Amino acid sequence: MSRFCLSICLLFVAAFAASAQPNGKIQQSVVRISANDLQPDYKAPWNAGALQRGTGAGFLIDGGRVMTNAHVVSNSRYLTVERDGDPNKYPARVLFVAHDCDLALIEVVSPEFKKNMVPLTFGGIPELESTVSAYGYPIGGQRMSVTTGIVSRIDFQLYTHSAIDQHLAIQISAQINPGNSGGPVMQNGKVVGVAFQGYSGDVAQGVAYMIPTPVINRFLKDVGDGRYDRYVDLGVTYGRLQNPAQRRFLGLPDDDRGVLVWTVIAGSASDPALRAGDVLLSIDDHPIASDSFVELEGTRVEMPEVVERKFKGDKVKLDILRDRKPMTITIELGPLWPYLMQGHSYDVRPRYVLYGGLLFQPLSLDLMQAYQPQDLRLRHYYDFYVSEQLYLQHPEVIVLTNILADPINTYHSPYRGSIVNEINGTKVRTLDDLANAFAQPAEQFVIRMIGDGPPLVLDPKAVDAARERIKTRYNVAREQNLNAEPPPKPPVGEEQP
Repeated sequence: MSRFCLSICLLFVAAFAASAQPNGKIQQSVVRISANDLQPDYKAPWNAGALQRGTGAGFLIDGGRVMTNAHVVSNSRYLTVERDGDPNKYPARVLFVAHDCDLALIEVVSPEFKKNMVPLTFGGIPELESTVSAYGYPIGGQRMSVTTGIVSRIDFQLYTHSAIDQHLAIQISAQINPGNSGGPVMQNGKVVGVAFQGYSGDVAQGVAYMIPTPVINRFLKDVGDGRYDRYVDLGVTYGRLQNPAQRRFLGLPDDDRGVLVWTVIAGSASDPALRAGDVLLSIDDHPIASDSFVELEGTRVEMPEVVERKFKGDKVKLDILRDRKPMTITIELGPLWPYLMQGHSYDVRPRYVLYGGLLFQPLSLDLMQAYQPQDLRLRHYYDFYVSEQLYLQHPEVIVLTNILADPINTYHSPYRGSIVNEINGTKVRTLDDLANAFAQPAEQFVIRMIGDGPPLVLDPKAVDAARERIKTRYNVAREQNLNAEPPPKPPVGEEQP
């Protein structure tokens, strides 16, 4: 064979290898993560919880850290990381976790782990109809898998891990299965997203999502000071202004610009600077179209994306129209805490007070899913907690969730699922209020629930006499937990259970 032919063959082989691995040797960057976690028991919150095991993926980034999904490491008690071609399981620990955007950083202490590993770098937002590749360990497999698909949508989507947060997400046709979570989605040798959720066949076929780099970069910047401060929020609801008659009524020209403020959440960053009925015309000098989109970095995105890229304490400038008069206001941004009640909680023990066999707990999404209550008043307080600003009177909605049957609490079952209003005439706004009320000396405790009906009455002397009996009968280790504290975790390097 001539040298010319040999050169052509070598070029062909090199080109074939490049096309076969367009993103390089990903095996040197992607890892398999195994997690042992404890799922809290909201029906018996003094228990440790149910032990579960799961797997996911991650990838090495700058600084020797491994990026993955928050839901891969949530409630974890022990983590191990495995590399392709390495039989060792390396113990790891969580450095930062962001449940509102489903991202986490973990660290492997062993110096052997990073040998011959290559950190991945980040790219931008991929174009629609462009091709991407998702890497991971689906369905618990031991060897790395790659699936390829196209970018089919770039839009705001609900992040199911928290169940309340919406951020920018990219829909792809590549298959995302359990075990893919946390793995990189690559294009031209760079990470353009993190695989995190998809739909099952009974909802939609071949629909999966990845977390795009604007969300990833914001997370990495937020934890740069050693802590994660969560996303900030304007604290308003708004509607599109595309109806010509409505625009004329508000004094707007026919320029397809502006959205209408419907509500302003009391206590939010926008209260009292904004009012219902204001028209938002621009945000940080980005004109707001009547369909609520703005142009940001050459791409049309929904208006909240401007706020999404900011941090606690940052300011945003709004040009508005109020009563047909133009105004400019500046708002300092911060998190919006009332929404947290309607989202999942992770890495904390359930809060509760057990008194006289009566279990009191703050209302939350996890509580609703555990008990599946049918009481209409309770469901109303949950569904309209933010929109009707119920949090102003009830920062926590305290519910009598369960009754550990004993002679001192007989005939109290009709009160199960009721919301506590006051004890001995003192308003109960938080779980601490309830615990403090029961700690006061009294001949009897008169517990009034929200709504009509007679109060529930307890005899403190009878409760004290029955305390040890109830604790022993129902294996109650602690009668209350007032703090949202994480469960203790074993040190890194301890033997895997």
